[in-house]
Amino acid sequence: MTRLLLLTPDPEYPEPFAWAFHVQAEALREAGAEVTSRPWTAAGELDPFDAVLPLVAWGYHLRYPEWLALLDRLEAEGRRVINPVPLLRWNSDKAYLAEFNRRGIPTVPTLEVDHLNEAALAAAFGTLRTEEVVVKPPVSAGASGTYRLCRGDGAAVPEDVHGQRMMIQPWLPTIQTTGEYSLILFGGELSHTVVKRPASGDFRVQPNFGGDTVACAPPPGALELAQQALAAAPAEATYARVDLVVAPSGELQVIELELIEPALFLHCAEDAKPRFARAILSAAERAAEQPLPNRRGEVRRVGDL
Repeated sequence: MTRLLLLTPDPEYPEPFAWAFHVQAEALREAGAEVTSRPWTAAGELDPFDAVLPLVAWGYHLRYPEWLALLDRLEAEGRRVINPVPLLRWNSDKAYLAEFNRRGIPTVPTLEVDHLNEAALAAAFGTLRTEEVVVKPPVSAGASGTYRLCRGDGAAVPEDVHGQRMMIQPWLPTIQTTGEYSLILFGGELSHTVVKRPASGDFRVQPNFGGDTVACAPPPGALELAQQALAAAPAEATYARVDLVVAPSGELQVIELELIEPALFLHCAEDAKPRFARAILSAAERAAEQPLPNRRGEVRRVGDL
């Protein structure tokens, strides 16, 4: 039996996570896995497990140095992590969006400033040629620290992000109309697609802000763009959520890759749960066949832990 550790939020994390954890754990147990959960902030002894999954490691952005230390530990100990540590580390900081822009992958235009202030914000309006922007931290989740700002409002920077390293993107009105598409892929294959729309008067699509999520067909070209974005990542993703939006020109653009702890919306598609479980267990089984170095530079097999 494959033994899996699912990492969950710190006990003090305020947002409910059972709705995501239970459906994922149930899918894996139904496929024959033994599933244990622990807070990512207290992962503990890992020898009993064949693989570690940070699938519900919510709140890592609030304790980022601890998160990076955990990734360093997992890598140093040669633990099998699904998704792999280099991918998790790369995806933890949304600087990859600027990288996508440089590589010609259709992406929401993204500026990064080391210290956000009124001068930097004013310059961004001119560079992006827009009257309205969204600012967000490069390390964030669940719209934390995210604001929609208009030039005509005086464009004051909110106090809690003033002076912080931030990303600035043009506001896309299509988010309130068309919505934000999420393509969920397992083992590189499309499982299902949902569209997320914000509540009336809001711009955030997350459920905790009243956003609505429903299943849909992927729009033309969406899968090809999702696969292009994933191919630019530093390692293969066993599970992935690729979020796309429609630009004013009608072009699909990547707004985010979720490769650490995404909501996978398994309830939105028939057979999504077994597809998810097969991909995870297949990755764990392949890992058991691959020797990995431990912290002493020796070689071991994950299945022998």
